[in-house]
Amino acid sequence: MRNQESVIQEVQSDEDGQFNFSHVFPGPLHITIVAEGFATQVTTGTLGSGENYIVPQITLSLVTQITEIRVSPSTEEIAQDQFNDQEHQRVLGIVPNFYVSYTSEPAPLTPKQKFQLALKTTTDPVSIAAISVIAGVNQAADRFSGYGQGAQGYGKRYGASFANFNSGLWIGGAVLPSLLKQDPRYFYRGTGTKRSRFLYALSRTIVCKSDNQRWQPNYSSVLGDLAAGGISNLYIPERDRHGAALTFENAGIALGTTAVVNVLQEFVLHKITSRRQ
Repeated sequence: MRNQESVIQEVQSDEDGQFNFSHVFPGPLHITIVAEGFATQVTTGTLGSGENYIVPQITLSLVTQITEIRVSPSTEEIAQDQFNDQEHQRVLGIVPNFYVSYTSEPAPLTPKQKFQLALKTTTDPVSIAAISVIAGVNQAADRFSGYGQGAQGYGKRYGASFANFNSGLWIGGAVLPSLLKQDPRYFYRGTGTKRSRFLYALSRTIVCKSDNQRWQPNYSSVLGDLAAGGISNLYIPERDRHGAALTFENAGIALGTTAVVNVLQEFVLHKITSRRQ
């Protein structure tokens, strides 16, 4: 308690909440009641000379406490949610479109998820059917004539096309990205001028996002395509092999295909991709 002519006085109430002060000078009173767990109450009054001042009954209210709890999932959990969405992305609801992220703040993939994405792509029925078509086109054009024609020639071309597709995807989309900590996905931009978006799409063949969310040279894709091109020398007919030339030819075709697909991702495929994020 404080009044005009006295210093601050303190007193503890009894079990019934009763309290009193003595030797209080006449004049204005300022009484503050404090109790643990309750809101502080303040009352004022005026003590006349020779009078006893009775404080009106005061009811204390519980302190209102606000507890804020923020629960946020781990980076791995966020990545898994986004990964689950990507696994269902298909152009026109048919063609796999797993290697593109439409999320504004994508979480990096774990090595396990990179391998899962490669496995899902290579075993997808549409991917297998596409390889069959490529083998048929190569046979019709008599590419790699050393394989011959007929069912046997088609079977060899199918095996070669399957090996080309899988070696490039697994090395450049799973093994190297896991070792080099790079993300094999295309990150849809969707903003800016058409020219800037076009250049962005083309540049993603040689620039990628690392697992720490920084842009860096796309070693995984470039080295993966070169490795796949080199491996193709093991099963291409001897008469069609040209040593390093074949390696760089296949790698160049793969990089060029990636550039075209990236441009389509930026301007066309996002419009017709079902269940995108």
